[in-house]
Amino acid sequence: MDVWERNQVTARGPEAAPGMVFAHGFGCDQNMWRHVAPAFEDRYRVVTYDHIGFGRSDLASFDPVRHGSLQGYADDLLEIVETLGLHDTVFVGHSVAAMIGVRAAVTDPGAFAALVMVCPSPRYIDAPGYSGGFSEEEIEGLLDQLDANYLGWSAAMAPVIMGNAERPELGEELTNSFCRTDPRIAESFARVTFLSDSRADLPKVEAPTLVLQTTNDAIAPDVVGRFVADQLPHSTFTHLDASGHCPNLSAPAETSAAIEAFLASLG
Repeated sequence: MDVWERNQVTARGPEAAPGMVFAHGFGCDQNMWRHVAPAFEDRYRVVTYDHIGFGRSDLASFDPVRHGSLQGYADDLLEIVETLGLHDTVFVGHSVAAMIGVRAAVTDPGAFAALVMVCPSPRYIDAPGYSGGFSEEEIEGLLDQLDANYLGWSAAMAPVIMGNAERPELGEELTNSFCRTDPRIAESFARVTFLSDSRADLPKVEAPTLVLQTTNDAIAPDVVGRFVADQLPHSTFTHLDASGHCPNLSAPAETSAAIEAFLASLG
């Protein structure tokens, strides 16, 4: 099966233009970029896609071994970039997809001209000298709850992840997205996400990188975003005028403007 069908790849914009690939986070799909990606279609070959097991991707392509680590998802991403023949590509990754982009950039340093990380976290569990926002017990409890009752977990957690309680429709959209996901694959990806540790990869990223942080992010707090920026060799840190973990939905104009400013700074 080719990557177009496997990952439900969508490409818009001039075919000869530099590439710009948008990747979604846990429990989501490419529709989460619908308010941001179109802003760049006039001058980039804009690509959105679904990680295996999410959105309209091919569920039969899920491989427990390949997709048992972030590297498998990074390999999928690199196959998309190669198959589409993208060049001078900007990668934009939300949440765990930011670390998928890191793995891809370390695997193939020439794949991306720049990276944009939206609310990234290289490790969710606290460690000596590092604050990830969660204890090991909290993450194990979260995963146990997800395994026991995925739909109930989704209904409870999605509004917390989204934030913006005064706009309940945003939490409802994320809840519905979670609930459309195959629970078996969601549970696997959750373990890959919340038990991963990408800290050692950050200093290996050669491409200039924008780190976007928000206020009141329950998943990747401010201290984590600043850690990511500090560990990257060529980083720009921008704190958005936005709240919650999904500014691509809650504050798309601010997110787009920050990406625009970063790209302009690169010339």
